[in-house]
Amino acid sequence: MNSVWQWFTLTNLPLQQWSHVSYLHTPIGWLRTWRKGSWLMQWADAVGALLAIMVFAIAPYVSTTLIGILLVACAGYWVLLTLSDDEESGTGITSIHLPVLLYWGIASIATAVSPVRAAAFFEGWRNLTLYLVLFALLARVLRSPRLRSLLIAVYLLTAQIVSVAGMRQWFFGANALATWVDPESTLAGTTRVYSFLGNPNLLAAYLLPAVIFSAAAVFAWRHWVPKLLAILMWVVNSACLILTFSRGGWIGFVVAGFVLLLFLVHWFSVYLPRFWRIWALPIVLGVTAALVFFAVMTVEPLRDRVASIFVGREDSSNNFRLNVWLSVIEIIKDHPVLGIGPGNDVFNRIYPRYQQTGYTALSAYSVLLEIAVETGLIGLGCFFWMLLVTLTQGWRQIQRLRLSQNREGFWLMATVATMLGMLAHGLVDTVWYRPQVSTLWWLMIAIVASYYPTFNAEPIDADTAMILE
Repeated sequence: MNSVWQWFTLTNLPLQQWSHVSYLHTPIGWLRTWRKGSWLMQWADAVGALLAIMVFAIAPYVSTTLIGILLVACAGYWVLLTLSDDEESGTGITSIHLPVLLYWGIASIATAVSPVRAAAFFEGWRNLTLYLVLFALLARVLRSPRLRSLLIAVYLLTAQIVSVAGMRQWFFGANALATWVDPESTLAGTTRVYSFLGNPNLLAAYLLPAVIFSAAAVFAWRHWVPKLLAILMWVVNSACLILTFSRGGWIGFVVAGFVLLLFLVHWFSVYLPRFWRIWALPIVLGVTAALVFFAVMTVEPLRDRVASIFVGREDSSNNFRLNVWLSVIEIIKDHPVLGIGPGNDVFNRIYPRYQQTGYTALSAYSVLLEIAVETGLIGLGCFFWMLLVTLTQGWRQIQRLRLSQNREGFWLMATVATMLGMLAHGLVDTVWYRPQVSTLWWLMIAIVASYYPTFNAEPIDADTAMILE
């Protein structure tokens, strides 16, 4: 049974050995001679990291067109790196790359058979390809702990600027750019901050990784001044996310925070006496739940917003989503195998045929439904497989780093917690298809992949191997 699970999650797949003997790997490296003589390519990974840093440093402030141009630059550079690979640097292929590649292949077939093929190719498939190539580049260059930490720090500093702008909107007011609150509810006059992103739900999704990574930075950064900065970041980011009044964002915030707490208790349990090893987790979770309950019950806007989650169709936003979901399910029934093809343009052309009167929509308002409607049940199954492989690999590497008390483990714990939080938010919204959030999602997948053990990694002894199993 254990061997079946390892096979399904690609746990012990010998990719490094394969890459050195496979005929499929032989053509890669055509530009090896040029790379060895190039002055710039001595810092190949650093240049790739710089391109990626530019994407995350400017994403909240610029148009999606400019982000797309930077993604094209990242894709071009990844192709250059791949063609100039040598045996020492390797391709950086991991078990996570395989389901990602399969998902891209399924999306490509769905594009080819889409009822609106041109729209699927020129918008959805193109964007998905750029995101996946960004993942491939990040998974490669972030194998360096310094480059990984640098990219995370740049994102945290950028998110801090975004959060400060959002907090300023809360204190000084901001014009609502759309109807984000039911006009008949008690929250009709409440300010929902949106900072530079123009949408509170999008802002909440963008800040979720910042909240979790700033919490992890308290433990990962070594000196007191950076630790104090991390605490300040966590407070400001958390406050700004809460003040978006995004219910999906709050769900993601609670789920991600809960998972990170579980990881931290597990990580530090080796230092605790037997009593605290048993009771630390229940006590921490109980106190946290009590604080959340107290905040919800005593802060009226927070209480009203949380209560609106459970009133069903009585809330206009809930009612809208339920009607859209019912229509999307009808599309999936008519296109169950490979869906209608990827992309917002495809959805906008097909959805009007199924929509209920008065409920126009730009997306499925659920990531899982969106994947199913775009790539069918086959694509959804592949997506779940990719998640399973990624989370399994993340857990194994957390265990390995915990044994050596390597501080890099805090970033990995934050990554896995963020992924689960983003998924929880994605159950009721699709803002992570926007480039500001989608790039963060694939960054999370890439960070997990960057911890994948290679020939250059320290060998794992027998005791460690038994724990990982």
